[in-house]
Amino acid sequence: MSKKAIMNGEWCKSCQYCVKACPQSAISRGSALNKAGYEVVVLDSEACVGCGICYTVCPDYVYTIAEE
Repeated sequence: MSKKAIMNGEWCKSCQYCVKACPQSAISRGSALNKAGYEVVVLDSEACVGCGICYTVCPDYVYTIAEE
């Protein structure tokens, strides 16, 4: 079984730490806004390898890592 990141965009504050940290470039800047008015990053679940770096660097607990 493999792991993948799951994100809650409503918690995203667009700090972009995850975009810079992702070794697979599976996270990119987004243009959609969440309810708080922040641009939500976009997670490419096909490119994600479930390494958990996004989970580690995110100060707002946007990510969880789950078994597929």
